[in-house]
Amino acid sequence: MNQEVELIKNLKNPKFKNKAFKDLLDLYQERLYWHIRKIVITHDNANDVLQNTFIRIFNGIQKFEEKSTLHTWMYRIAYNESLRFLEKSKIKNTVSIQDNSLEYIKNLTEDSFFNGNELQLKLNKAISELTVKQKRVFQMKYFDDLSFRDISQILNVSESTLKSSYYSAVKIIEEKILMQC
Repeated sequence: MNQEVELIKNLKNPKFKNKAFKDLLDLYQERLYWHIRKIVITHDNANDVLQNTFIRIFNGIQKFEEKSTLHTWMYRIAYNESLRFLEKSKIKNTVSIQDNSLEYIKNLTEDSFFNGNELQLKLNKAISELTVKQKRVFQMKYFDDLSFRDISQILNVSESTLKSSYYSAVKIIEEKILMQC
């Protein structure tokens, strides 16, 4: 039996749910953290959103209809939780997307966990200047290595639209990095 199928079966069984959820955390916690971190930017915010994401997963697993993979379903929850967080933060702070991008670069260079080189910094700076849609698609494809099909299910956007956004983003990033050299 497929590992994911077995995990879902155990998550939906009250007798095995807690152990299966621990296994789920072991498998996906780090990947979801970085997916969220790219959206909400700071470590503390990412941890808060990650916690809310796993609460929603734990409480909602019975409603998981298995129309997509468990992985895709969880990414969609993480993405939606990240957007909820940003919306709440926006209401509190009224920060523009451009300010958010500048804050991202500032946080990245000051982050003790960032050990990248000059090229990585240029890449992240170029990514921060993309539109929100291009940024999300690029990050999911390039960093998270998700398929266009999975991204389509997460964002609820057609694959052809995603491909167009992704390849436009790649072209913009290439141009920006070359301009910085």
